[in-house]
Amino acid sequence: MDETLGTNAEKQQLASTFISYANALASIFLVIFSPLFGVWIDQTGYKKKMIVWFASFSIFFTFLMGIFGGIDFNQSIAGIPLSLFLVVISFVIAKFFYNSSLIFYDAMMPDLGKPKDMPLISGFGVAIGYLGTIMGLVVYVLVSDGGYHKAFIPTAILYLLFSLPLFFVNKDRVIPKEQRAKVHFLTGYKEILMTFKEMKKYKTIFKFMIAYFFINDALATTIAMMAVYATVVLSFTSGQFILLYLVSTVSAIIGSFIFGYITRAIGAKKSVSIVAVIMIVALIIAAATPFQGLFWLAGSMFGISLGAMWVTSRTYIVELSPPEKQGQFFGLFAFSGKVSSIIGPAIYGSITFALRAHGPLASRIALLSLVAMTIFGLIVHISGKKNI
Repeated sequence: MDETLGTNAEKQQLASTFISYANALASIFLVIFSPLFGVWIDQTGYKKKMIVWFASFSIFFTFLMGIFGGIDFNQSIAGIPLSLFLVVISFVIAKFFYNSSLIFYDAMMPDLGKPKDMPLISGFGVAIGYLGTIMGLVVYVLVSDGGYHKAFIPTAILYLLFSLPLFFVNKDRVIPKEQRAKVHFLTGYKEILMTFKEMKKYKTIFKFMIAYFFINDALATTIAMMAVYATVVLSFTSGQFILLYLVSTVSAIIGSFIFGYITRAIGAKKSVSIVAVIMIVALIIAAATPFQGLFWLAGSMFGISLGAMWVTSRTYIVELSPPEKQGQFFGLFAFSGKVSSIIGPAIYGSITFALRAHGPLASRIALLSLVAMTIFGLIVHISGKKNI
């Protein structure tokens, strides 16, 4: 970021705002279109075909991020260099298409094995995903001497290479045209609304959805803004942050593994509470510390929270949902996660924009706002009764 904006503290906060809003914007598009994708899958059976298209668009715009980042246009938009503006716009598009492709990717699971194999397939996929994250960090060797935009082009190439097996091996189980039900394109939205109304009958799970909304909101925003915060507030170099990201990823693997056992021992409800407390402590440390060393600790705790929340929240949904309602409630659970990824970045960005004249203090206050979200979510969660 310093490479693009210089060391002006106010401009750095403006960039934080810009990036926060970019994350929120990508999530808004995803929320709008994801119900349509579900209807499309049910009607046509096309999954891999859409992944190919969506992933290809994501790869292309990731590639463009590297191209635009290396061009000095000597122009700016609202105080933001044109090159950074184009990079962030490309990021919004790439992130939207990437996350959209995941909807079709998740829907392919039933085609990969028998129901009894699903936990193994899912767990293996998560493990490989974290491994891919670690392998992907290799590209940042290219930016150890600056020139951060250089990472995007090899990232796009790796994205393409690792997608090729799916592109060429997996096959769609296409529904013949004569067998396709005629469904209105608004059906996806109507189903979400109906599930939401019906869920109000189940007060415990309804409360948990609200609690998860705020806790996940804080967690998703923290992960999205961690690189910017570490760079702007604590002066992390690119190499330092990549190592921090590696530590956080390994911590996520450890967190998901350990909390699997913790959840089995004490139950999902208590486990979710523990994860929320870990998040609160980590956020307070990150927002208050002037030392890089303590931020490493906070980063590890963020990673643990990320992995643990994935395990505990889904387990709790299973515990609370009647078997015949689990599909509906998991659908709303996923939709809630998408909506929550809008609010946090938007609030974070608004705070850094409003307080940009105060430099790094603006980012610290923005991070503290996430503490308030997590505490509120924890209170709502604790207030829910275990039984329905």
